[in-house]
Amino acid sequence: MSIMKNIRNKTFSSIYLLYGTQSFLINDIKQKLMANVLTNDSEEFNYSAYDLEETPVELAIEDAETYPFMGEKKLVIVHNPLFLTAGKQKEKVEHDLKRLEKYLSDPAPYTVMVFIADYEKLDERKKITKLLKKNAEVFEAKPLNEPQLKSWIKERAIFHHAEIEEPAVDILLFMAGNDLMVLNEELIKLSLNVGEKGLITEETVKSLISRSLEQNVFALTESFINKESEETFRIYYDLMKQNEEPIKILSLIAGQFRLIYQVKELTGRGYSQKHAAGLLKVHPYRVKLAAGHAASFSNDELKKIIDLIAECDLKLKTGGLDRSVAVELLLMQILKGKS
Repeated sequence: MSIMKNIRNKTFSSIYLLYGTQSFLINDIKQKLMANVLTNDSEEFNYSAYDLEETPVELAIEDAETYPFMGEKKLVIVHNPLFLTAGKQKEKVEHDLKRLEKYLSDPAPYTVMVFIADYEKLDERKKITKLLKKNAEVFEAKPLNEPQLKSWIKERAIFHHAEIEEPAVDILLFMAGNDLMVLNEELIKLSLNVGEKGLITEETVKSLISRSLEQNVFALTESFINKESEETFRIYYDLMKQNEEPIKILSLIAGQFRLIYQVKELTGRGYSQKHAAGLLKVHPYRVKLAAGHAASFSNDELKKIIDLIAECDLKLKTGGLDRSVAVELLLMQILKGKS
């Protein structure tokens, strides 16, 4: 991001507007500003933060217009500028927006003033919003698309003094999701594991990232597709010890086989894996694995397995068998069919 590059090079704007729903990105820029605008000696005197739900904006402006003490620059952070949105203010705080308009047109050269608006949208019709966007360096912290997420993960790994290979990026996104805070925490853990300038591989991610129920069921499905009966039942018994509901496990198994069947159908018709992922609205890594598993089955075999799952589902709902036993018997039937 060019905004980060400029901050690292100590090329600061007088006014910043950081808005959007990705709080991790906003906080990252805020931390970089604090580290680069302020010196260790001046931080105590030249840093201020204001919550505009409790404080009139003119108090922040007065602070911004005051010369820094024991430093060249001061940093003024302004949170919750609700007047930039179409929403109504929660607190009865009167803001002198005329005073703010005047400051935005002629900001103090010795102050870096940052407006943090963690809202999805701003009211572009308002005069104050237009003026702020015109005079500020603006960063919209919106959700990253998949290529941007992958690029961010690679950059973040480097930030933590490691590298990450492409297959590891895919599996990390699949296992940890797209929440930047979670991804960053997992990358810290992975980087510490591989050491300075180490390489984070697919195996590293699989061994260190904790699995959700869905991912455990995914691993379970993969193990019995690969005829690994011991691993299949190890995962299943672990899930039972964790008091996971058998009917929920069955539902996730059904979803896995439906996906394999759908991917087999789509790729058989000439669709690329990327196109299939878009049509099915699932992570491309899941489609990639499903396509690999699809080669192990004929359409008839997949239909038979889906029918067996439907029968098991009926047994669970009618109470004909103990639920955990019913799913265990289903796994045995599928494994028998694969042997």
